Amino acid sequence: MQSFEDLLAESTRIHGHICAGQVLGVRMAMAGLERIGIEEPRGADRKKLYVVVEIDRCATDAIQSVTGCSLGKRSMRWQDFGVMAATFVNLESNRAVRITAREEARDLAVRYCPEIEDKYRRQLEAYRLMPLEELFVFQEVEVKVPDCDLPGRPLRRVQCTSCGDWVQDCREVHKGANILCRACNGQRYYRVIA
Repeated sequence: MQSFEDLLAESTRIHGHICAGQVLGVRMAMAGLERIGIEEPRGADRKKLYVVVEIDRCATDAIQSVTGCSLGKRSMRWQDFGVMAATFVNLESNRAVRITAREEARDLAVRYCPEIEDKYRRQLEAYRLMPLEELFVFQEVEVKVPDCDLPGRPLRRVQCTSCGDWVQDCREVHKGANILCRACNGQRYYRVIA
């Protein structure tokens, strides 16, 4: 695996700016990969890796950058929990670790970089230095990834009997004899205006 500084530089380039979330995400991904036995996430081990992120913030871009996992490859799943956490799964060995950023690390940053007055800059620099145990909580977990959520080709495609949209990956809803997309089942996030 590349060095922390190289991975952070690449993550920053992809994300568009450096921030404390980038540092957390890179360190979280590196620690997660190590704990589940993934050495080449973008190479030989890429088909063994699955990541679940729990927040849609800067750290998620860093995790994607380090691991090579993405929503489009179906090797990353977003669970909208609003927690600065991610779970790294080795699909071959079934080893998994959930890593959560410690809230108290924000206040501990002053111990590592007391000379930096701006708290956001101080956190960014301190998170580079802090021991992993002060930054994160590690939990060995079990993750059962449903077949419909695994990377690879869709298991099935069905057509919504209401609007005609095609639904992939077991996301349809069955209402009696009807097969509906989630929008036609009342879960629409948009309003059709034309």
